[in-house]
Amino acid sequence: MTTPRDGRLRVLGIDPGLTRCGVGVVDVTRDRSASLVHVGVIRSSPDAPIEQRLAILAAGIREVIAAHRPDIVAVERVFAQQNLHSVMGTAQASGVALLVAGENGLPTATHTPSEVKAAITGYGSADKRQVQTMIARILRLDALPQPADAADALAIAVCHAWRGGPRTPATAGALTPAQRAWADAERATRR
Repeated sequence: MTTPRDGRLRVLGIDPGLTRCGVGVVDVTRDRSASLVHVGVIRSSPDAPIEQRLAILAAGIREVIAAHRPDIVAVERVFAQQNLHSVMGTAQASGVALLVAGENGLPTATHTPSEVKAAITGYGSADKRQVQTMIARILRLDALPQPADAADALAIAVCHAWRGGPRTPATAGALTPAQRAWADAERATRR
């Protein structure tokens, strides 16, 4: 269980990818207001050997954790795609993100793209532009976060905090009745 600072939960969201891995850190309060702490993209060359690409990704995530000290790490859950090569790279990047979180003793959570879109826009099939627009509004940003990987990382972080994450003083009672019903339904399907 995490202990949020000043009633805020700090979440590191990660949109895993080998070439571009989005990272976003947000603070979310009990009333669900969110503020930007950090956003960026960790990049590696597609021409580099896989072990070097994964090492670059791990080092970048370690830097973000050391600099911003999140309470929890939320990672986009790998889902089946038509392109096996793409899904393998995403799965490898996701594994590195979860490993680095574990090395730092941080709890983790995963969320599907449709969960994230539904939490942020109210529509599970929202497009990238809709997610970017809503994240800019939620975080009160003057411009849309770029590239889309960075916006997705922020969306994953906000989604996690809003969907309940671990029950902490910062998130207890923060769910709306509809969110509580959704969380109850999800728990029931896991039994």
